[in-house]
Amino acid sequence: MTDQADTDRIELLVFSDDSTVRNDVVDGVGRRPAKGLPLVSWTHAATAEGVRLAIKDRAEAGLDPFAALVLDAEAKKLGGMGLAHELFTELDNRPPVVLLTARPQDHWLAAWSKAEVVVSRPLDPMSLQEAVAEALTSRPGTVVPAG
Repeated sequence: MTDQADTDRIELLVFSDDSTVRNDVVDGVGRRPAKGLPLVSWTHAATAEGVRLAIKDRAEAGLDPFAALVLDAEAKKLGGMGLAHELFTELDNRPPVVLLTARPQDHWLAAWSKAEVVVSRPLDPMSLQEAVAEALTSRPGTVVPAG
């Protein structure tokens, strides 16, 4: 018998101009961010424009929005902080954001972006899992725990 949690999937987006960071996030979060949450499918974006297009494409296809966005604050040009703030002001219902910062001291600055959760480097798999799970459950109704 197949467990419902094994068949349900949530769509997450990871943004960084560094493919190593994107891969570290995907590997760190793993198949599911926490027990009782669905399996994860990832969309990768290397540019802020790629994030905007991915969000737009999902909306135009009639798909649910991403369950959460993991944004790298250290990305060049428009980093994750600026992008998170921009999306907060432009979208009617921006998905929750996990913001990756360079150091713990950047958390006060990250508050401006309106990110739900902030993770500082070095990226730790347990911290990433906890942050994504927190972001997914921070808005009632965003993710219904399976089981």
